[in-house]
Amino acid sequence: MELTVEGLDFTNIMCKEHSEQSSCLFCTKCDKLVCPTCIANVHKKHDLTEISHAYTLKINKLKKRQSKLQKEKNEITATKDQANLLHDAENSSYAKVSADILKYEQVLKDAVEEHIKKLRNELDQNHKACTKTTEGSINAISKSERQIDKKYSDIKDFNNTTDISKFFKEVCQMERSIKGSVPKPEISCKKTLQFIPGEITQSNIGVLQSVDISLTEVNVSLSVVNQYLTNLSVNDCLSPYHDDSLWIACEPDEVLQKVKPEVTNLKTISTFNLKVYGMATIASDDLLVSTMKSRLQVISSTTGKVTESVYDINPFLPTAIHITSEGQVIVGGYDVIDKRVAVFVINKNGDHECVYEHDQHKRPIFDYPASITTTSNDYIHVSDYDSQEVCGKVVVLDPSGHVINVYKGDTEINKEVPFGPEGIVTTPKDNVIVADIDTHTLYILNNSGQMITYMKTTDNGIAYPNSLAYTPTGQLYIGCSLHEDSTAKDAKLYKVNISGC
Repeated sequence: MELTVEGLDFTNIMCKEHSEQSSCLFCTKCDKLVCPTCIANVHKKHDLTEISHAYTLKINKLKKRQSKLQKEKNEITATKDQANLLHDAENSSYAKVSADILKYEQVLKDAVEEHIKKLRNELDQNHKACTKTTEGSINAISKSERQIDKKYSDIKDFNNTTDISKFFKEVCQMERSIKGSVPKPEISCKKTLQFIPGEITQSNIGVLQSVDISLTEVNVSLSVVNQYLTNLSVNDCLSPYHDDSLWIACEPDEVLQKVKPEVTNLKTISTFNLKVYGMATIASDDLLVSTMKSRLQVISSTTGKVTESVYDINPFLPTAIHITSEGQVIVGGYDVIDKRVAVFVINKNGDHECVYEHDQHKRPIFDYPASITTTSNDYIHVSDYDSQEVCGKVVVLDPSGHVINVYKGDTEINKEVPFGPEGIVTTPKDNVIVADIDTHTLYILNNSGQMITYMKTTDNGIAYPNSLAYTPTGQLYIGCSLHEDSTAKDAKLYKVNISGC
């Protein structure tokens, strides 16, 4: 009597040739189910076996192929990861070489300008060619990956069928459809260019040299030290103080608080009813804040009194504020009437040293500067958001105001959810961390604005990272928001350790 396998019934499978009879055995020679009449007429001397045994053999065969497909997929995925690393490394190398050439160009006389342009053109053409080749490899790898996923999914779905008649009707076609290995594309572009300075003479400015791309992967890790509940709907801005206290601003609640993180809770030291769009601590330990006035306000660290500062960007209204290591104040601002947006560099006396509003092609650079930081090469990194397009970017400017790079997020991570950069901060290693709130992602960029790596904050239980700040001792804080539909006022603040960047 035919047994069942994992609850499947093999006793009522009607014969395809003789509809009045049930199949009783499986012919291994003909690879088909047979009934008593089939056996008597055709399969009498063939090798016959129990249907359940044949089913088990077929299932085992499919599972072996499924395992092989999984191995092939892992290999394809590893190749794709390598290609993505190569792609990012080439972009990073391009940014570095481009920056080196720009810096070197400044010290040369007008006589060498033509040669510099020639070098940059050669670099751009090589970059375009390498990018096109690498993207082609990535597309081919993605195609192979999809083919494997399709075969794997087909087998998985087929193995779950409980209709044995349908199973044996379609199993041969399934075996044929999954036969053969999926091709593994190769990575073809493994060279980049390196700028080698020459003597500063008209005949020998420098050359571009082809070198192997280094694919050293950056290992970044994050661990939560403490988490705190605030009484705010969002942590829009953070500004640490030298005594381990912290300024927190919530623009929707129109609240500014100075708090002291303790082991399990936040101790509120002072509270101001202010609508704050940006803030930073200046050398005197006073807090500089941007409100609805064109002139920045100052909150005294000793008296708590709010007064006006020397920093004015009229007719613009200020947004983000950043203090450089030299004490310059960088302010983002927008002019509601004329629809202008700019970033101002202001000295200690309140004089505007630079105003960045348009790029080299006279086009507006910014939409809404949400946060600003600087790196050791004096590059300004601006977290910029376009409310009409509901997406953002990180704009990188050199000291002369040239747009060095515009980072618009990751094509995979931001495929469904647009890049929405909020907080931005420079790490002790001179890289830049950008918080992408809606994808719960921290992007790690180098000091030229090229992505090095990223991390998902939800892996550490951190949702909706919004604001970032390093304390003077190198401790990182992450201020979070809540889901857009939430009406609660318990946004979280995290004290974290981050390494590798």
